[in-house]
Amino acid sequence: MEMNQVQLKELRQIRHEMKRFMMIYKFGLDEMNTKLNILKEEFQNVHEYNPIEHIKSRIKTPESIMKKVSRKNIDMSQESIKQNIHDIVGTRVICSFRSDIYKISEMIQMQKDITVVDFKDYIKNPKPNGYQSLHLILSIPVLLSDREEQVFVEIQIRTVAMDFWASLEHKIYYKYNKTIPENLTKELTNAASIANELDHRMEQIHKEVGNIKGLEDTEDEFDFLQMINDNTNHLTTTFLKSFIREE
Repeated sequence: MEMNQVQLKELRQIRHEMKRFMMIYKFGLDEMNTKLNILKEEFQNVHEYNPIEHIKSRIKTPESIMKKVSRKNIDMSQESIKQNIHDIVGTRVICSFRSDIYKISEMIQMQKDITVVDFKDYIKNPKPNGYQSLHLILSIPVLLSDREEQVFVEIQIRTVAMDFWASLEHKIYYKYNKTIPENLTKELTNAASIANELDHRMEQIHKEVGNIKGLEDTEDEFDFLQMINDNTNHLTTTFLKSFIREE
């Protein structure tokens, strides 16, 4: 009976420590998502174009963490897990165009409290199966009541087409228990090439639209300046001053 009480006490302690351990990672994920949402809202409200389509986040379950610990053959301790498993929490940023991926990556890396731990470009160097994405492992500070903790967060940045392909490949991978039939592997590789071609075509269209819009904006500015200087319009000084913000 006394032994059971000791075991129960130990289990409660382990559960408490695991809960606190996972909570710190959740806070790190919250910090990262706040930064990304600020960028997204800034683009929505200040700039003419928002490169972020949507943001998805996830936290590994304790069971998934334990499986990875066993697979990597590392010590079953919090410190060992912290140092060796860097994808306990992650965020996926979905963009419209390939060029957006590198812009967002650069914006993230410019943040002073973020440290880049690892950088993998599977867009310039796709995986053999056709997988494409930009992966970042970042270290971000979490300020607790009694200390500061550095938390690893994985960021994946990809286009809508890349994300659609990766989602389908993931479902097929686990449906066939990680052994995909050869014919489906070939189909997925072909689909990856088609998605890649689509991204390139959409990027080109995006650039052409941007060039046309740039010309239209220049013409609008010229027309406005010409209107102001045209004596036949009789724009009063008071009317023009109303557009100037007083200091």
